[in-house]
Amino acid sequence: MNWSIFAADVSSSSVKKYTMRFRLLKLPLALVAFICLLVSCENHKAFMGEEISSCEECHTNYATLQKVFSPDAEPPASGCGGEAPYYEPYDRVYMGGAGFEEFKQSGHYGIGCAGCHNGDDKAKEKEKAHSGAFISHPSSAPEESCAVCHAEVVEKFSTSLHNGMGQKRKVTIRSGLSGADEFDKLPAHQIEGYNKNCATCHGSCGNCHVSRPKIGGGGLANGHMFRKEPDMVGVCVSCHSSRGGHAYMGVASGTVPDVHLSKKGYKCTTCHSGEELHGDGTKVEQRYAYDKLPKCQDCHTGMADKNTYHTVHITTFDCQICHSQVYNNCGSCHVHLEGARIPSYMDFKIALNPLPEIKTGFKFALVRRTLAAPDSWSAYDVPTMSNFDAFPTYNYTTPHNILRWTDRTKPAAGGTCYSNCHLRTEGTTVVNKNLYLFKSNLLDWELNATTRITVDNDLPSGWLN
Repeated sequence: MNWSIFAADVSSSSVKKYTMRFRLLKLPLALVAFICLLVSCENHKAFMGEEISSCEECHTNYATLQKVFSPDAEPPASGCGGEAPYYEPYDRVYMGGAGFEEFKQSGHYGIGCAGCHNGDDKAKEKEKAHSGAFISHPSSAPEESCAVCHAEVVEKFSTSLHNGMGQKRKVTIRSGLSGADEFDKLPAHQIEGYNKNCATCHGSCGNCHVSRPKIGGGGLANGHMFRKEPDMVGVCVSCHSSRGGHAYMGVASGTVPDVHLSKKGYKCTTCHSGEELHGDGTKVEQRYAYDKLPKCQDCHTGMADKNTYHTVHITTFDCQICHSQVYNNCGSCHVHLEGARIPSYMDFKIALNPLPEIKTGFKFALVRRTLAAPDSWSAYDVPTMSNFDAFPTYNYTTPHNILRWTDRTKPAAGGTCYSNCHLRTEGTTVVNKNLYLFKSNLLDWELNATTRITVDNDLPSGWLN
């Protein structure tokens, strides 16, 4: 009998079967067989799960990962959407399920673990496996990993807004520098704070295509399978939460899902193309300057003559002023300390267009209160940003919560087309004043930065006469 084969195939049922046979054997023969079995088992420890000799054997063995994992050195990520959900370290690196089976049939699997992660993929010990310039997240150094096959995408992504260029620009300019290209000139402690907080969303190729974003809990999302199209809820909404996904899905208080979701079933990538998300190599000042952004007119053509509303206002302001629901705002973020000192609230504000050179043709636009405050970075040794007033504290915004009929487009019975948007006086009450951003809406520390986009002296003179 081949005792090696017997040892490899041993199971509880086979043990019972062979035990009955042993009883028929003479003692010396049984003793010899038992010794052979012990030797054979020793040689098959790897098969029995007692010895690991490759990356895959370790990362597909849940019990082993539970024994060898390294505890987190830092608390879970947090950001504008709150604290990230927590996954155990071994859950974040476990490869299993249908996703891993699919991964094994993919081209990325053929590259091999060390092809992207470096290290020693035949080592038996974790320390040796993770040696040799090992990198846990290869796309954090995309020029050395992803670019080997995806050179064009990596080159263009360096200037992508998803790579954090827009936010880095505001942080640097408010700190007295010229823009995102000088981000590395910020104090080291402030850069550390940015990476721990703001960069939980602004990430790398892997954050969208392999793993969850940091703010989504991090770790492998689907057994290491690469997704060409990121999952809308698991990826996009993890980062674009209260100001994007929750608005789009109608989660926000007092709202319903965007009509493009409820009627058409559109996903983020229905409108936002890969070229837009990856970037095309063009460096832009901020996201609304990017010419790959989708426009309402891409689908809704000939709208100028559709009705009186459009004819009158098509060149005065953008579509969202009429067709958005209320949307989330918050402000005065104290990074790494108490967070937003102006807690989240639902609002709707029309102001002078903050981006007249980019969003041309509109005198008025929707704006949203943003998180920055002069002392946002005080926890990182920046008591006050030296050039904070470079930008208003309210940003141009395009809420993703569109409806055909909103509080502004559907006046009450007997009302006129402008009943729910134009200002007018009824007795001592100014009707619809809550829709507009006035100087009186600003806090003291916002006045210098934001007064220039308030509507105080720019509304039609006949409205309040």
